[in-house]
Amino acid sequence: MGSQPLITAQAAELRAALPDGGVLMGLDPGTKTIGTAFCDAGWRFASPGKTFPRGKFARDKAALEALAVERGVAGLVIGLPLNMDGSESPRAQANRAFARNLGVLGLPILLWDERWSTASAERSLIDQDMSRAKRAGRIDSAAAAVILQAAIDALSGSAFQD
Repeated sequence: MGSQPLITAQAAELRAALPDGGVLMGLDPGTKTIGTAFCDAGWRFASPGKTFPRGKFARDKAALEALAVERGVAGLVIGLPLNMDGSESPRAQANRAFARNLGVLGLPILLWDERWSTASAERSLIDQDMSRAKRAGRIDSAAAAVILQAAIDALSGSAFQD
């Protein structure tokens, strides 16, 4: 694919880059932590992964690369926190830069609208009767799973975000 991998906000473009599917890693990069999630190679279901503290990019990249290699990841889905009107927030711009920097991993990247993902993840954890303290430690990976599930639903053809 060349030296610069695909970075897109269009599900169809990622789908074309990965015609045979493959395990995807979802990321919810926050200012203090990065939540991860993974889906099966057939893009049916997403599950929360690890949440780790955010640090210097070199360390974060190494941790994400190790996870990607361990799980045989074919592509990344990174949450894009848009404003409610669809415009880009400063946080969305930071996540775009994070995606560009992760391009060194050589994996295609889908930027996915993550509005409501944290609220949805929080509701799900509350529904599981999880304590506030436990929710705090799992919210970012749960949000990454919500983001990834929405993306794989689109990739699987049920709805395209195009």
